[in-house]
Formats: sequence, structure tokens, C-alpha cells
Amino acid sequence: MRIIRADNYEEMSKKAADIVKSQVILKPDCVLGLATGDTPLGMYSELINMYENKEVDFSDVTIFNLDEYCKLNRENAQSYFYYMNHNFFKYINVKKKNTHIPNGNAKDIDEECRDYERQIKNKGGIDLQVLGIGANGHIGFNEPAINFEAETHLVKLDEMTIEANSRFFNSIAEVPTSAISMGIKTIMQSRMLILLANGEAKVDAIFKTAKGKINPKVPASIIQLHPNATIIVEKYAAKLL
Repeated sequence: MRIIRADNYEEMSKKAADIVKSQVILKPDCVLGLATGDTPLGMYSELINMYENKEVDFSDVTIFNLDEYCKLNRENAQSYFYYMNHNFFKYINVKKKNTHIPNGNAKDIDEECRDYERQIKNKGGIDLQVLGIGANGHIGFNEPAINFEAETHLVKLDEMTIEANSRFFNSIAEVPTSAISMGIKTIMQSRMLILLANGEAKVDAIFKTAKGKINPKVPASIIQLHPNATIIVEKYAAKLL
């Protein structure tokens, strides 16, 4: 596992975007796994600039998102469907048919999870997976004590995650309590992964992820076992490393 330190959020975002760009250039029809939240916004902005400057072409790329809230309308500004379309997809030339986000409103959530997993496998798996990390060490919506063998599945969100995400909603009562998430097994089967972290709130999670014991109570710690994992961390989140 490599650790790349960045002096600030902008540098972290640029380094992450450079890795994604390189992956797309090396394999134009690659499969990307992408994340949401505050952390990757800068990376998406950098990639949009690269696309506009004709440095990268997404026309043959396939994208699978990590997760989506359950029982939240897709056009709700806090849904990850809305997030990806309004922060990334509409600014690049990725084909709509090649973008995949779990349907948290599916009538049969278990079948939705199985189908999402089948779609990933049918595309040959994920070439590059981008991850953020929660303050409790979650990746995707895989909360502490999650089964490391899990594939795409329904998750009950941890109280810490609900509280952290409440800043995006009018009140904590509006935050969904469950979500569909790629499982740890699915994430670990990606051929390459990068984990991004910034801010002092992530200090403990990053230390336990990179230097602690591999433990389901810190889901991100499993990436220590990945053969091609990189953590890109800005200086405030890296204080204990």
C-alpha cells in the first residue's frame, strides 16, 4: 500500500485526478468505481477541466458508483444519482448507458443488489475504484463490524454516519437510515484502488486504516491487503502517520 501525502485539498484532488486520467488513457474502455461526498468533489472538478482541455476522453468508460440511499427520490438533491449527474456526468462525454448507480427505490432491494453485482461482473470487474472514508472508518456505506465477505448489499447506516451526513439535510430526521452499498468483497476485487482523505476529522480513521490492525471495526483497514492500493491524504488528515 502506497501513501501519498498532499499539502492541501487541491493537491490531493489533482493527484487523484491524474491517476484516474492515466487509467482512462491506458485503457479507454476501463471500468471506474466512483464515490460521492465532499472529498472527491475537487477530483471531479479537475477531471472536468482535463476533459474540457481534451486531455481525457470518457466516451468508452463505464462507471459504477459505490452506493445510494434507500427511499430517497433520485431527483432529490441529496441522492447520489443527483450528485453524480450534477457534479460530474453532465460535464463529460460519458454515455448515460454506461453510468450505473444502485436504485435505492427498487421494489426488491435484494434483487437490485444481486443485479448490480451481476452488472459489475459482466463488465469484467472494476479497474480502478475511488474511495472516501468516514470518520468511523467506513468505505462505501460499509459500516464498522461489516462482513468482509459481503458483495453489494443493503446496509443499515451507523448513527455516526447519519449524524455526519445530516449536514446535507435540513434536519437529522430527514437522513435516510439505510442504503445500498458495494460490499468489501466487491471493492477488494477491483484491480486498483485509491482512497482519499482530508481534514482533521479523518485523522484517527486514516491512522487505523494505514497503521492499525485489520479489523472489521475499521472497514477501511482491509485495504492493507489489497495488492495495488494507494492512500492520498492531505497533511491535516495525515498527522498521525
